[in-house]
Amino acid sequence: MERTKIDILISGGGIAGLTAAAAFGTAGFSVICVDPTAPVTERNTDGSDLRSTALLQPARDFLETAGIWAKLNPHASPLQTMRIVDAGGEVAEPRLTRDFDASDISDRPFGWNLPNWLLRREMLARLDELPNVTFRPGVGTKTLLTRQSEALVSLSDDTQISARLVIGADGRNSPVRRAHGIGARTTRYGQKALAFAVNHPIPHEGVSTEVHRTGGPFTLVPLPDYNGMPSSAVVWMERGARAKELYEMPEDAFNDAMSERSCHLYGPLTLASRRTIWPIISQISDRFYAERTALIAEAAHVVPPIGAQGLNMSIGDMAALLELSLKDPSKLGEPEMLAQYERKRMTEVKARVTGVDALNRASMMSARPLRDARAAGVATLYSLAPVRKTLMQLGLGARG
Repeated sequence: MERTKIDILISGGGIAGLTAAAAFGTAGFSVICVDPTAPVTERNTDGSDLRSTALLQPARDFLETAGIWAKLNPHASPLQTMRIVDAGGEVAEPRLTRDFDASDISDRPFGWNLPNWLLRREMLARLDELPNVTFRPGVGTKTLLTRQSEALVSLSDDTQISARLVIGADGRNSPVRRAHGIGARTTRYGQKALAFAVNHPIPHEGVSTEVHRTGGPFTLVPLPDYNGMPSSAVVWMERGARAKELYEMPEDAFNDAMSERSCHLYGPLTLASRRTIWPIISQISDRFYAERTALIAEAAHVVPPIGAQGLNMSIGDMAALLELSLKDPSKLGEPEMLAQYERKRMTEVKARVTGVDALNRASMMSARPLRDARAAGVATLYSLAPVRKTLMQLGLGARG
């Protein structure tokens, strides 16, 4: 059977895989992107991803070069302020509130929030504009055989592909990573996260709010108005048994529970979507490359959903890989290029995974003295202006 020769095969058509396909396609490489599951691109359709993503400044710039940002911009909610609320006292009410304002370090917002289902929709629209990119939903990677000059890939529809580079963007249980025998170190927290959208009577005014008490943060991220009311995307992290109880709770009781957990900062919250739930882990791959293969996004690293690091770290992977690919396109997928990619990313990724792990453990604290210490730590960091600005710059992706 004849093999189709291309520059890049991307295994995985989630947000990271679609972004990579658009970026490398816009740069002129021939790309096929495959995923066994077709993306859901409507909010209220079964299987839609109701989480949202805050795209930080470097991610926005990367998406602009990939031709995606112009499609996303009309739907994006700017994030001008990140508010940390500690409610770890005797009762569930704010005892410390600190605002981190983007104007301290930039003339642009920290980031722009978008629902994940909408990201998929607009990214697919961009791929349709690129004649050198093919997206094949419902098709997966069946076998992967690499040699010095190429990767030979058999797809689930029996198509045969010869690619100069395979990009594994196929998630935390990456088949591409496993095919190369690359291990990963995983940390489990006994936590789950619920994601859903809410309406509330008090406008969010572009403020992203994290409320810390115990079990994990309760995060509200601005969305455009929905059904004529202010709306936010929520990620609620809790210990596993409590998260399952919340997931199964009748809607009226759930509305009461989440309004209390949010300290009524935006008034009573009303569920405006179905609930989704998933386990929280940290994970880092032992290596980020193998012969003719690069791992990106959750195939390489997973963090709890704190500080908008997940997809923004993934876009950092793509930016590094694309820069090296364009530096000398004739060396695409060669060992030295891939080794440079790992060197560029591994140290920063390890530092960010470690940092988010520490933040998550602090947010889970249940003992009152530890919660008091957490509040004191936030107050101290905020009071030191140079430290506060440095932390914000590091959060955006600047290197310390």
